[in-house]
Amino acid sequence: MVTVVVAQKASSFPYAPLVLAAALNNPAVVKIEYKNISTLAEHNNAAIALSADGVTLTTVSAILRYIVRSHKNTLYGTDPASTSLIDDFIDKSQDIINTSDFKSLDVIFQQLNHHLTLRSYFVGYKVSVADIAIWGALKANAIFARQLKTGKDLGVYLARWFNHISAQAYVDVALNELAHANESTKVAKADQGSFDINLIDAEMGKVVTRFPPEPSGYLHIGHAKAALLNKYFADQYQGRLIVRFDDTNPTKEKLEYEHSIKEDLLLIGIDSSVVSYTSDYFDQIYQYALQLIKDGKAYCDDTSQEQMRAERMDGIASKCRDLSVEENLRRFDEMKNATEFGLSCCLRAKISVDNPNKALRDPVIYRCNLTPHARTGDKWKMYPLYDLACPIVDSLEGVTHALRTDEYHDRNPQYQWFLDNLGLRQVHIWEYSRLNFVYTLLSKRKLTWFVDQGRVYGWDDPRFPTVRGIRRRGLTMEALKTYILMQGASTNYITLEWDKLWAVNRKQIDPIAPRHTAIESLNKVKVSVAGADPYNFKEVPRHKKNEALGNKRTAYGPTIWLDQADAKGLEINEEITLMDWGNAFIRSVEKNSEGVVTAVQLELHLEGDFKKTKKKLTWLADGPELVKVELMDYDYLITKKKIEEEDNLMDFLTPVTEFKTEAIADGNVAELNKGDIIQFERKGFYIVDSVAEGDKPARLILIPDGKVASMASKAAPVSQTASKDSKKK
Repeated sequence: MVTVVVAQKASSFPYAPLVLAAALNNPAVVKIEYKNISTLAEHNNAAIALSADGVTLTTVSAILRYIVRSHKNTLYGTDPASTSLIDDFIDKSQDIINTSDFKSLDVIFQQLNHHLTLRSYFVGYKVSVADIAIWGALKANAIFARQLKTGKDLGVYLARWFNHISAQAYVDVALNELAHANESTKVAKADQGSFDINLIDAEMGKVVTRFPPEPSGYLHIGHAKAALLNKYFADQYQGRLIVRFDDTNPTKEKLEYEHSIKEDLLLIGIDSSVVSYTSDYFDQIYQYALQLIKDGKAYCDDTSQEQMRAERMDGIASKCRDLSVEENLRRFDEMKNATEFGLSCCLRAKISVDNPNKALRDPVIYRCNLTPHARTGDKWKMYPLYDLACPIVDSLEGVTHALRTDEYHDRNPQYQWFLDNLGLRQVHIWEYSRLNFVYTLLSKRKLTWFVDQGRVYGWDDPRFPTVRGIRRRGLTMEALKTYILMQGASTNYITLEWDKLWAVNRKQIDPIAPRHTAIESLNKVKVSVAGADPYNFKEVPRHKKNEALGNKRTAYGPTIWLDQADAKGLEINEEITLMDWGNAFIRSVEKNSEGVVTAVQLELHLEGDFKKTKKKLTWLADGPELVKVELMDYDYLITKKKIEEEDNLMDFLTPVTEFKTEAIADGNVAELNKGDIIQFERKGFYIVDSVAEGDKPARLILIPDGKVASMASKAAPVSQTASKDSKKK
């Protein structure tokens, strides 16, 4: 495989190699890499470069020749004579690229037009590299574009040929890929956060980051950001990432959660085959707790939880704060042994009583818990809290940089206090903004409530922001990774809309999603088609712009089905287009007393021009191959964009969040597997959630397309959208 690097902003854009790559339709042969610059400075300011066999090529003609010579293909001719003629036209294309003089170009245009007088292609009877080279040079030429647009002084044969090549599927593929690259650049420029941060004391090969999830729930999109950012900086400095389970609360933790987190990390490209556990260090953490007590920097407090909370809020010292070291050691031992008195105590760090930062007001660092631990069993009756365990284990495991969200900002001085007072190796902290989305809850406690209350199917519910939930909704892991890395390591606090994430996803799935057809069952309209052949099948592409997806069987016949919404808009004698079939005239439309269309008669007019019709309709031939499907769509779980701490969640629950539409689909849908992504023409992209079993229809979930209008809440109060609407007026 060779990689061709292209400067996206080149003044004379090198289209031909992109079209050739698309024509070969083999990613293993040519890979196009775009750079958002005007010239490739490292390659003498060229617009394009290919490095191979120790040589770098920077002209379009040389690159075209290298590709077709290295990978034998009929595009370069079938005999020496045709190959020689193709080479002449490749040279001619380079002349067009290198020429800016109008008179010189006019001569070349007239020569090309004359050559095409009795020919469809420049060499032979089908497209060759000669056509691709000339087309690419003309496409990039401003003078040619102006003459083509005005129709002046160009020549009818050259214009006909240019438009014919422009209509080829692989040309469309190449231009779409370029458009996607340009659009991605715009999106990235608008949304991307900076990775240009100064990691203090970062040395190549020595940076160690960590991702420490608590196995008390499923991985959600916020966790995914934390994991990917830590991996990004570990990779950037050729270091390593530690995946560590913070298993310090046996009441909430389950092996089910641990296994799911490992699986989801693998999905986003993070190796979770080797992990560590905070519980691996319980003995060391216990010894460090003893050290704090002996140094007079921690004490055991038997104050009630309510009183302790009030005292911390008001900056009042606990009655236990000045207990002797001996008494604290005795109490800590009782905690360890879970005596009746010990169970009433907790260990607190002796930092401050009234510091403005309440995280420093003698935080609790050990508490009793009699629930058996998944890994240590009944050995421990008390467990360290995250605030104590995290800095200790980070230091012991060799972490150099702890990247965590800014929600921990007030606890950073606390983290540093433990490192300093325990004499531990220093760890640098870097903060980044938490990932927040509108109409979305990322609190494990609140998500658990939805699961426990049966308001969702489980942690993989398509309405959930868990990795499994959004994957079930149709988000590819590649799109998730791309989007999260677009956010960078910014510390700016923003609540994100969902549209950009799903727009990134759409670009991932659009080129590879097979096309199918579905008609809604409710009031579907039976249509008689005059002039149609008896019921029959034809092979048609699954995706008109991606031949690699192969063909599907499409049924045709004298009776078809239309959606009620399409049938309602039909007018007598109107000419419409039946997609993938041809044009037809509307001869009659029957409606019942309620205005529902009950029957339609069409007359085929296959010689009609589809470009002249306003309505392009999807349809299904009536036959035994049709399959029943359920098309699912979802709304947000809450009606408020951002739930505040003081809000009552019950006041903002969306009344109805699941919507089901029964439909019939083409027979090819029966061959789909769970997880397959398709597009129902004119309805959107769908992911197969379950396949048909017996009388149970297949279930497919609508994948959000990223368009702002489609991402709006279906149930949000009008007041939330009123301000936006008023700005548009």
